[in-house]
Amino acid sequence: MNVPEYFGSNVFNDVVMRSTLPRDVYKSLRKTIDAGETIDMSIADSVANAMKDWALSKGATHYAHWFQPLTNLTAEKHDSFIEPVGGDAVIMQLTGKSLTVGEPDASSFPSGGTRATERARGYTAWDPTSPAFVKEGTLYIPTIFISYTGETLDKKAPLLKSMTAIDRAAKKLLHLFGIETAKVNTTVGPEQEYFLVDKDMYEKREDLILTGRTLFGTRPPKGQEMDDHYFATLKPRVAEFMKDLDETLWKYGVLSKTKHNEAAPAQHELAPIFTTTNVAVDNNQLTMEIMKKVAANHGLACLLHEKPFRGINGSGKHNNWSLSTTGMNLLDPGEHPESNKLFMLILACVIKAVDKYQGVLRASVATAGNDHRLGGFEAPPAIISVYLGDELGELVDSIVLGKNYTPHKAVKGSIGVPESPIFPIDSTDRNRTSPFAFTGNKFEFRMLGSSASVADPNVVLNTIVAEAFEDAVEKLEKMLKAEGAEFESTVTAYTEKLLKKHHRIIFNYNGYGPEWEAEAERRGLLNHKNTADAVAELFKKENVDVFVRQGVYTRNEAIARANIQLENYVKTVTVEALTTIDIATKQIFPAVEKYVTVLCTALSAKKGLFSSLPTAKEEELIKKLATNNEHMMLAVEKLKSDLADMPKDETTAAMRTAHVIVPDMETVRSLADEMERLCAKEYWPLPTYYDLIFSVK
Repeated sequence: MNVPEYFGSNVFNDVVMRSTLPRDVYKSLRKTIDAGETIDMSIADSVANAMKDWALSKGATHYAHWFQPLTNLTAEKHDSFIEPVGGDAVIMQLTGKSLTVGEPDASSFPSGGTRATERARGYTAWDPTSPAFVKEGTLYIPTIFISYTGETLDKKAPLLKSMTAIDRAAKKLLHLFGIETAKVNTTVGPEQEYFLVDKDMYEKREDLILTGRTLFGTRPPKGQEMDDHYFATLKPRVAEFMKDLDETLWKYGVLSKTKHNEAAPAQHELAPIFTTTNVAVDNNQLTMEIMKKVAANHGLACLLHEKPFRGINGSGKHNNWSLSTTGMNLLDPGEHPESNKLFMLILACVIKAVDKYQGVLRASVATAGNDHRLGGFEAPPAIISVYLGDELGELVDSIVLGKNYTPHKAVKGSIGVPESPIFPIDSTDRNRTSPFAFTGNKFEFRMLGSSASVADPNVVLNTIVAEAFEDAVEKLEKMLKAEGAEFESTVTAYTEKLLKKHHRIIFNYNGYGPEWEAEAERRGLLNHKNTADAVAELFKKENVDVFVRQGVYTRNEAIARANIQLENYVKTVTVEALTTIDIATKQIFPAVEKYVTVLCTALSAKKGLFSSLPTAKEEELIKKLATNNEHMMLAVEKLKSDLADMPKDETTAAMRTAHVIVPDMETVRSLADEMERLCAKEYWPLPTYYDLIFSVK
């Protein structure tokens, strides 16, 4: 297949728009997309008709407003193109009104208390900056989702608002430097990690089906300790899946670039080329959906949970975030960052934003699944810090600590063999233990969980950096009005002030080191290890206010989202707890009882025939299994009791979930996992980690 020919073939992209829209309509729409100008509603009918004709040529019969409610998933309601024209005749039609506005129910999605069943009307509104596409006979139109009373009920509307905020603030900052530009974009390239397991094995695990992770299971004799899976040769079934996945994603215009085996057995990664944040978020939601469907076609199950298996790597989603305008990456330090005033100011503003709002940034990635992942196996700790690398780290230390700084010169590397190519050595290494690392011309936010929407952390990043930019402009304008003020020295002085004030957030060393937690506490950095503690930051007035000031959330919307996050956390862990009870009671307990009965029968027969036979180890095994099984059921009873006593208030319920229910589940699991180690395989009721992780050939 010729990839350039079919790339984006299912997308109403620029090539299609240019060929199907009248010239004036096309130009008007491009102004909205490229420069952020308000959409001219007079062109809606023309765009809708062209979009409909193109979709019909692709076999579509329906259209759907595709939106992202506060569930981390997408939603869609399909309407056919048919319209009656009298008698029994119909035509295929999509009007400008149907393109631009829809009316789905708004009461059945999470709203954090802002909506009620008796106030159900909601609206979807076309987002022209993200292209429509045809999938499975339906034209999908990306939209925002709001309530009848105007509250945003989705992830896209705040994302677009945050992009507007940082565009506005960045242009003000650039204006100070004499740079005028039409638009500043944030761009994102979200790397996506995932596991593939055999579908038949998956369907035998109630916990995987209901919760996405294994609630029971012990590590197999071999895990990832040999490092032999990372970048290893792809297994045939995996290679076929990846080939099919790439080809499918390319048809939807998703810039799928890199694929490889990850560090853990059965774990893999897909990395796209970066694109505008709004489109990147939509593409990632589509990618996760397509991954699961393509996997099923290959007899596989794709696991997107952050920690589907205990004891080996979890899966993250590295958020490569940058700022750019026409022909210019604002996070590119250039060859001499020490003299790049604009870059150093932008860097200082980002550092300030991350330090000041570290709690909000941590909360933006807080989920029940991510709680299990953070802090080990290549996932960063729960403490927010910034890694700058050698060159920038030394430069900042020279400013803050008065250390000597020697500008880095470009270095070429070679292995010393004539035939070997000469390669450039970067000025910064990669730090996998850092949650927020500068990687050359972007920041890599590594804390995102693999199943999460990319929207939430980018809303936060855009918002807090926008505020830092606006604050910098305000302060600098006042400083520059002072008599004798000189631009470059004033900018340098303000940049140095920011770096000195927020230097505590910079950490260029091992985030897994045992001394880091104590050092972070000494610096006054937050260390929220569970969702309940992390989300508490979102209710603080100063953290709500930043979203209100930047026009991203109203106060009610910000609080509602925090409530929804806690509600989702409690519901997720409750489902896990009920599944734990179900599996322990209906599968593990009777299986172990059966095995103990078999052992007891054999032991009794031996003693009846030969009383002198040694049976100490058999008796020890029987006692251990019987005792553990009894203790497991007592732990199940405690878990049941604690679940029944759950408070109604979301904040209190979340705290109880984190500090009572999760430990209760751990007690049940530890007893069950010990029995798995002792029980004969043919009696154990669940496919083991060996069955799941090593079953795909």
